[in-house]
Amino acid sequence: MSTALNISTQSGVQTITLSRPDVRNAFNDEVIAELKNAFLAVAQDSAVRCVVLAAEGSAFCAGADLNWMRRMADYTHEENLADAGELAAMLRAIYQCPQPTIAKVQGDVYAGGMGLVAACDMAVSVDTAHYCLSEVKLGLIPATISPYVIRAMGTRAAHRYFLTAERFGAAEAHRIGLVHEVVAVDALDAKVADLTQALVNASPDAVRACKKLLQDVAEREINDALVARTVAGIADIRASSEGKEGVQSFLQKRKPSWLLP
Repeated sequence: MSTALNISTQSGVQTITLSRPDVRNAFNDEVIAELKNAFLAVAQDSAVRCVVLAAEGSAFCAGADLNWMRRMADYTHEENLADAGELAAMLRAIYQCPQPTIAKVQGDVYAGGMGLVAACDMAVSVDTAHYCLSEVKLGLIPATISPYVIRAMGTRAAHRYFLTAERFGAAEAHRIGLVHEVVAVDALDAKVADLTQALVNASPDAVRACKKLLQDVAEREINDALVARTVAGIADIRASSEGKEGVQSFLQKRKPSWLLP
């Protein structure tokens, strides 16, 4: 029985809930595998008309789990490639899920968590949530999530937030297109229910065909070559001297060596 996810289905809507609130729903290799398998499984279930990705606790997803980061700090380049490849496969499973997907964002979203939101077709956020692509602060880059995040927020906004690692609020996430709706906490369930009802009321075959149309017409294909480039990108920088220094300084709660005096 999974401890990382709670999965329930009602009236054609499957809800996949991240349930590690004690670590702000940060993911590790086990969570990544469970998420990938959950989305691959629901893709085969014709009774499910749409999927909601939700979370418990104060944060939607804080990115990588600290214990996982500690293990990654000692990975070889080959191990980093394999590790990043699993994250890429999970994001692709969400993105290519034939049913429409909705990110139900009840709290903060950091680093890799941004990939989860961006890989979904739609996102509804509470007005108190904050967002951050924090990778460059750790000497890393948001490589594996980049195909999805750039599509969601647009290239111009990505230039700013990839490079500065600034934290921004839900209103800004809405302005740049990362999320579609921003609501008060007590209105989140109702707004997501409105969207799921609209999706369930539509023709299932037409909705699936329309999702494929959108990906074929409006977006460059996320193919093996693109995924391989992003996997290599994160593996290379994790193994670099600044990548190692950034992660170690974060784990050790000290300032990285590149900060100017």
